[in-house]
Amino acid sequence: MQDFTQTLLTIVVVAIPVLFAITVHEAAHGWVASKRGDTTALALGRVTFNPLKHIDPVGTVLVPAMIFITSKSLVGVPFLFGWAKPVPVDWRRLRDPRWDMALVAVAGPGVNLLMALGWGLAIKVVALINQVVAIPAEALYVFADMCVIGILINLFLMALNLFPLLPLDGGRILNALLPPRLGLRFARLEPYGLLILLALLFLPNGRPPGLLGDAIQPVVRVALSVIPASGLVRDRFPI
Repeated sequence: MQDFTQTLLTIVVVAIPVLFAITVHEAAHGWVASKRGDTTALALGRVTFNPLKHIDPVGTVLVPAMIFITSKSLVGVPFLFGWAKPVPVDWRRLRDPRWDMALVAVAGPGVNLLMALGWGLAIKVVALINQVVAIPAEALYVFADMCVIGILINLFLMALNLFPLLPLDGGRILNALLPPRLGLRFARLEPYGLLILLALLFLPNGRPPGLLGDAIQPVVRVALSVIPASGLVRDRFPI
């Protein structure tokens, strides 16, 4: 019974920040698109904090959980890879399609960085409250775990989405920065983007996070340096 309770608590501690990270990320895309002229996502109910509107059972739940557990157990470093239901954006309805698509893209990683900051600040605030009003040690431990996971989830999601490959947000941003003719050539890679990511995830030795992890972990480390309570994160996860 105790093992079941501990497992259930672990699921809750991980699920809450994961759902927040994914839901706000996707809602941010739709919200910025609506502000730039395309209300497609808004009309479809995708500009919402309801996680059920954004979750893909395989890409949001199964794959990230398997890769997180596998990477932590095999190499000692947690890594996340997954996807949600893409927010529909009709570039033809945007005021300036090229640059507005870049703004829509950067909104997702941007809010993930803000949420990581929020989770870090939450640790600091609760620590200050604990100096005035004693909080049970077990509750503090659980809350700290949730905040640490929240920081990591958001930073990895930010770094992964900034990877410069379509259909990731980083690919959209790079496509806007490239000269139009070169951008068209780059866009032809989009149908193969997920396959390329999976290959990078398992190369060169067949174990995640592979080359993809090598590419995005430095981004996570740099971002973590500006997050409150970063020392606590590093103590629990040697990034």
